[in-house]
Amino acid sequence: MRILVVEDSARLAESLRNGLRRLGHAVDVVHDGESGLSYAKTNPYDVVLLDLLLPRIDGLTVLRRLREHGADTSVLILTAKDTVDDRVRGLRQGADDYLVKPFSFDELVARIEALGRRRAEAKRPSLRVGDLVIDLTARRVERAGVEIPLTAREFALLRFLATRRGEIVSATEIEDHLYDEATFPVSNAVQSAISALRKRLKAAGDGELIHTRRGLGYVLEADPA
Repeated sequence: MRILVVEDSARLAESLRNGLRRLGHAVDVVHDGESGLSYAKTNPYDVVLLDLLLPRIDGLTVLRRLREHGADTSVLILTAKDTVDDRVRGLRQGADDYLVKPFSFDELVARIEALGRRRAEAKRPSLRVGDLVIDLTARRVERAGVEIPLTAREFALLRFLATRRGEIVSATEIEDHLYDEATFPVSNAVQSAISALRKRLKAAGDGELIHTRRGLGYVLEADPA
């Protein structure tokens, strides 16, 4: 997933960026509300981690303006403000979840993954494409009953294609989803990633699942039209 962290504590923001990147997520970090609102409006994030006590524009204002803009990106509030009134205000402004500092990184990851599943598949814990099964909770992939080991980035790519199964997904869309602003992929990065993933899927079962639409992009489907 592509994640935006809006957090004024440089130490916490860097810790979150490093931890989430190790899990294969693309992560952008900003430290004030004005930048957070700008980034969230202009980039295709799956989840925004939003602090409330921010310079320039506070977190609740960022959230309200983001929803007024029409953005449906999942927003998880991270804050030291832990009263019931604080939580209610955040949820009523359009937040999807709320986590009080200090928090466990494992719990944060679980909540991010839950938001991702809810957004992509209406809370369904797995995705299926033909004989391919993607367990979003266990991050496990099987084809025809054979487990397929994937790197974190390969899993992220497969998940993205699976949430758009049957649709043509352009290389630009894939690049925007898999890489953050601090990562500069080489020109053929998407093509190479698709090629590696395609080989892993073919090794576990019969038939092609990832199909190239020349000049347009890629589509994941069991029975192409």
